Amino acid sequence: MAAAPTLEELLRGCQTSALHLELRDGYMRDDPMFLRWQAGHRYDQGDRGSWWSPWLELVSEVTRRGVDVRRARVVSEPVSEYVRFEHDVTFRNLASGEQVRWLPRRQATDLALPGNDFWLIDGRLAMIHHFSGEGDFLDDEVTTNPAVVKLCSSAFEAVWERATPHELYRLH
Repeated sequence: MAAAPTLEELLRGCQTSALHLELRDGYMRDDPMFLRWQAGHRYDQGDRGSWWSPWLELVSEVTRRGVDVRRARVVSEPVSEYVRFEHDVTFRNLASGEQVRWLPRRQATDLALPGNDFWLIDGRLAMIHHFSGEGDFLDDEVTTNPAVVKLCSSAFEAVWERATPHELYRLH
């Protein structure tokens, strides 16, 4: 059996859309970038060389090809410290051509949402992310199951429609 493709491989082969839904209020809290931010480090948006990364370059390549790359975050309010960090560094995502929106969890009560974060690639394949209760990454699961893909697609679009664009979202 062939190994599942990586997210990077999926993005490189993406033709039309790459949609990412984030549902947690914290991830990998031992991430060095988050730890530096907690210690007071802030990126100078004008010094691209200090914050540009291979991941951002990949997303930039994909968006330059015309692929619609969107990220929606469902967050509890008042927001966690980790979400404050994410909000502060989202300018990096925007610089790569990604679109980002935020939806307060209270506004998502009537939406059918999957239990896990995911990437939906070209509306045909979902990469599901599994995390521990502490937010540590465990593994990915790739599926083309039509019911899962349909749920992920409808959930993402419902969140996206209600969510606030990053430039307008104010932390609470």
